[in-house]
Amino acid sequence: MNITIIGSGNIGSALVTGLLREGYIAPGDICLTDISHDALKPFASKGVLTTQNNVEAVKNAGMVVLCVKPFLVRDVIAEILPSLPNDCLLVSFAAGITLNQLTLFAGKRPLFRMIPNTAMTVCQSMTCIAASEDTSAAQKGAVLEFFSRVGKAMIIDESLMNAATVIASCGTAFALRYLRASTTAGVEIGFRPALAQEMIAQTMLGAAVLVAESGNHPEAEIDKVTTPKGITIRGLNEMEHAGFSSAVMQGIRAVYETLNVL
Repeated sequence: MNITIIGSGNIGSALVTGLLREGYIAPGDICLTDISHDALKPFASKGVLTTQNNVEAVKNAGMVVLCVKPFLVRDVIAEILPSLPNDCLLVSFAAGITLNQLTLFAGKRPLFRMIPNTAMTVCQSMTCIAASEDTSAAQKGAVLEFFSRVGKAMIIDESLMNAATVIASCGTAFALRYLRASTTAGVEIGFRPALAQEMIAQTMLGAAVLVAESGNHPEAEIDKVTTPKGITIRGLNEMEHAGFSSAVMQGIRAVYETLNVL
């Protein structure tokens, strides 16, 4: 299907980059809009259709993805709604904008609320999807398949969207902060920063794939690399004494509680 992406900020750019990388959709079937002509130039050079006119961009779209700030969603929908094809799937990446709000803005039509992350760039996003009551099973399946091209996608109940935001979106930053801390420590014990980062990033990737593909509990894999009086268990215990697990859980709860207040 033709897809129109409104907004070429970090998340909009990540989606376009991932789609181009995966090759599932031709560049000419992607239309990207932004108020900044300069922001569109890199994508236009790759064959993506670009425009600063949202209304023209949606006229032949099979799917429209809103990658704009939450406070802009109502105005953007009001702008494009008269030109939106009846069977077009409308997707919102805007954090905190509920399906009820989207229905209020756009009326009863196939609507999707999503939380992806910037790993769409490398086709490794975790994208959580909630669908309105006016979507069919076939439409849900099509959207699920489409966003599975830029990572892993799953349909969840909308009541879990705030929790998904913390785990799957903010979680990228949490994981990268561990990478940063480990890299700093790696420099302290003898590695140059770039080499330490490369080693740790690959180790994190390997650990994640190991658990994702095996389905094993993390502790089962941890047990394989900890031995009595060994160095790994000593390091783990020192981290726990410093509050590692507690700090992670407190950080996740703090973000979740903040989202529920907004």
